[in-house]
This record gives sequence, C-alpha cells and structure tokens, in this order.
Amino acid sequence: MAEVLVYVDHVDGAVRKPTLELLTLARRIGEPVAVHLGPGADTAAPVLAEHGAVKVLTADAPEFADYLVVPKVDALQAAYKAVSPAAVLVPSSAEGKEIAARLALRIDSGIITDAVDLEAGDEGPVATQSVFAAAFTTKSRVSNGTPVITVKPNSAAVETAPAAGTVEPLSVTFSEQATGTKITSRTPRESTGRPELTEAAIVVSGGRGVGGAENFPIVEALADSLGAAVGASRAAVDAGWYPHTNQVGQTGKSVSPQLYIATGISGAIQHRAGMQTSKTIVAINKDAEAPIFDLVDYGVVGDLFEVVPQLTEEIKARTGEISKG
Repeated sequence: MAEVLVYVDHVDGAVRKPTLELLTLARRIGEPVAVHLGPGADTAAPVLAEHGAVKVLTADAPEFADYLVVPKVDALQAAYKAVSPAAVLVPSSAEGKEIAARLALRIDSGIITDAVDLEAGDEGPVATQSVFAAAFTTKSRVSNGTPVITVKPNSAAVETAPAAGTVEPLSVTFSEQATGTKITSRTPRESTGRPELTEAAIVVSGGRGVGGAENFPIVEALADSLGAAVGASRAAVDAGWYPHTNQVGQTGKSVSPQLYIATGISGAIQHRAGMQTSKTIVAINKDAEAPIFDLVDYGVVGDLFEVVPQLTEEIKARTGEISKG
C-alpha cells in the first residue's frame, strides 16, 4: 500500500487535533507517514502511532524555530524524496498553506487547498472542496505529480488505529533561502481558556445584534457552558466590539465545527462564506426575515438577550445533572 506523508502540527510535541484528523483521512488512501519537525518527538510519536502512523520521520534543528517556513519546506521536501509518497497532507492553516504551496512548486506537483473530505480514486486521491462562498461543492484531483493537499480543521472525526509508529531520523539539508527571514521576537498569545477558533468542535458567534462590546459576555457565557470557541461577525469586529482574531467570514477565519450558533447575525454572504460548511447551524435572531435563516438547521426567532441567557442556564442545568449522575 502506498505511503502518505502527513505534516505534524504540534506545540513542543503536543500534537494538535487537525493532524490527528489528517491521519484518519490518510488511512483512506494509504499508509500514513508522519513528519515531525522540532522538539518533542518522543512525546508526539506514541500519539501519532496510536492514530495510524506506520512511521514517524523526525528532525530537530534551530532553523525550524528561528526562521520562517522555508526550513520546514526543506524538511518536507527531504521526506518526500525519502518516501516517494502517494500524497502529502498538510493542515489548512495560514502557515500550512504556505508550506504546501512552496512544496508543490518545488516538486512540480499540483496543489488542492482547503479540502473538507478525501477519498481514494482510480487515478489518485479525490478531494472535496466547498467553493464560491460555500455555494458549491466540488470534487477534484491533481493531474500532475504527487498531490499536495491542505485540509480544513474539523473535516473528519478523529479515529484511533494503532500502528507501528517506527521513529526514524530525517536528514535535512537546508537551502540558502532557509535563513532569509529570521524571527526576531515572539509574543505569547493571551489564553482565554477556550478552544482555538478554527479547531473548535462548537463555535458561538455574535454579530451586530449583540449591540456592543459590553454585551459580548452573554455570548461568551453560552460558549463557556458548551466548551466552545467565540466568534464574531465582521460588523461586530469593525465596530470594535470583539478582536479581529475572532472574526468569522470571508475576510476573517473559516470554521467548520460540528455545531455553529449564530446570535444576532443577519447572515450576509461575507459571513456565510466562513461558516457555511458547519455540520449543524443554529441561529438566534429577532428578525424572522434575516438571510441566516435560509441556511440554518434550527432557527429561533427571538430577542437574543432573552433567549441566550435562558439557553445558557438550561445547558448548565443539564450538564450539572449529567455530572451528578
């Protein structure tokens, strides 16, 4: 069976969920070979093996942390030459897409970005994408070279499938371009205790109907009761009510959670483009004619200042009963 390279997204060996999803998808088209760059390989390897990696190629060097993406591209290219894979899978983050694009150019291959599903085909892997502001679904395959595919978070349920996970060192020769852009400082992101927006299984977003920054705690309380991430529409962000890093939409972040709850969001096409692939969509809006209701699985026509606190309390009560039970 052909091998499939999977680029590992991790923090000092703590493997992030999108990588485990990639391993699940990789098993549909071949045998996953994980590529772990940087520190923490000893921590990551057992997790990668538990989720199907037959091999874990590892390399650690200061270049991976001190410079931008080129050293990682060099390493992934070295892994490509060592394995001759049927495909290369990379998480669809901003960095992941840059790595994938640079790799595809180097190995003279086609690239597919933001896939939401992956299946085996007679002529190579077939990727499903949601395109044109999520108005259409397409199936595509790369017709030249080895497919390089980036996959959006929450596109597949994580499944365990224990494999050998044999750890092998990866020899990397860095190119002249590898040290062209140096990282001079880092500022840790302030932790909210909530999941990362693009990776969260549940997202609760607030829009213009929230009325102001002082009212966003209502949205946050609902999110916290569900263990969810908090998002915001462009209108809310432009008004200064919530940080741009939390914007969901065409000019913000694209999310594809299992559950998306829109509160006070009308549903303009710009916002829909960033959340339309969510598995289940719930909207709370007092305007029964709001466009968002054309998209949802469940809609509540009502004042969010009445509905959302009641929903939060009900969730707390039910989860409390479950905990006691």
